[in-house]
Amino acid sequence: MTERSEVVFVDGVRTPFGRAGEKGMYWGTRADDLVVKAMVGLLERNPQLPKDRVDDVAIAATTQQGDQGLTLGRTAALLAGLPRSVPGYAIDRMCAGAMTSVTTVAGAIGFGAYDVAIAGGVEHMGHHPMGFDADPNPRFVSEKLVSSEALVMGATAERIHDRFPALTKERSDRYAMRSQVKAQAAYDAGKIQPDLIPVATRTDHGWGLAVKDEVMRPGTTMEGLAELRTPFRPHGRITAGNAAGLNDGATASIIASETAAQDLGLPVKMRLVSFAFAGVEPEVMGIGPVPSTEKALKKAGLSIEDIGLFELNEAFAVQVLSLLDHFGIDDDDPRVNPWGGAIAYGHPLASSGVRLMVQLARQFEEHPEVRYGLTAMCIGLGQGGSVIWENPHFTKKAARTADKQARS
Repeated sequence: MTERSEVVFVDGVRTPFGRAGEKGMYWGTRADDLVVKAMVGLLERNPQLPKDRVDDVAIAATTQQGDQGLTLGRTAALLAGLPRSVPGYAIDRMCAGAMTSVTTVAGAIGFGAYDVAIAGGVEHMGHHPMGFDADPNPRFVSEKLVSSEALVMGATAERIHDRFPALTKERSDRYAMRSQVKAQAAYDAGKIQPDLIPVATRTDHGWGLAVKDEVMRPGTTMEGLAELRTPFRPHGRITAGNAAGLNDGATASIIASETAAQDLGLPVKMRLVSFAFAGVEPEVMGIGPVPSTEKALKKAGLSIEDIGLFELNEAFAVQVLSLLDHFGIDDDDPRVNPWGGAIAYGHPLASSGVRLMVQLARQFEEHPEVRYGLTAMCIGLGQGGSVIWENPHFTKKAARTADKQARS
């Protein structure tokens, strides 16, 4: 019988995230080339991993057509130079595509079927707008299974504001402004750049090189945010300033059994503790990470107080705030998205889950006093996903020192 294995996050990278549309830096770049670039960069910085030791490649995309179609994991594996013996497949769980790629291969590794896999995601929202050419079953609305607004993510975010009056627009705007400030500070400190894979770009002006996220707005102010229009309802609370934009980008990671990582001399940046997905009312999909986090904590035998770092995807500021309020965490808690989030960097749907993991892994290196961290995100059509990770750099001595400093 196959022995079960501890699962580890070896390494992860991403492309810089671009602005979707004709004016974006990736308008002339194929979606599959974006994820191939991320995969090649990932393999190049882990040369000790023989390419024929990769057991599978799982790549997510929300809109699986055109240059995001054709069993993307397999085509990306071939294009990235992996041996033809390496299989691959595509995954779709909307915003949590890359997260699901990781948890799916992790399940296979934990069961003992795989030793090493590549998991990631890509979304070219310029080429493939969310929901483009989709044909939702009319019974969703005609039989009142869901409201018509459930298919409009901004409208679902407005409903969270409706349901929880304490989640005001001012709180959302302030959270969004701080995300921009923290992201710029992280860039200025050189914390983001080590995990970015530069991408050659082609525009009407010639060739360029993408080395930085395109959509950051470090000059954001509360006054400026207050003046933005509310496109999902008159006098609403969701704006382009307190929500993630439409973006293009890709991510890739190496997931392995701890034994295989040790045998191959691969780094161990995080250990997988537990994960969970949960469903909620599609009309308020942004609260999905609340039950998925509760499930993941229960499976791990942990409480929210055990989590020392949070990487929460900022599809909308109100969605993050709903989770923080549920667990009694302050809006400005330094454990939450210390380097900013998707409101600043961008949210290329199916790629974002691995971005959260990449940033958490870097933060673990800086915080040996933290034992556990959480990556979590809301998912379209009323879902949430949460993954709990253990810090391999954790020491009890560092934890005691941090506790004494907090008490003094």
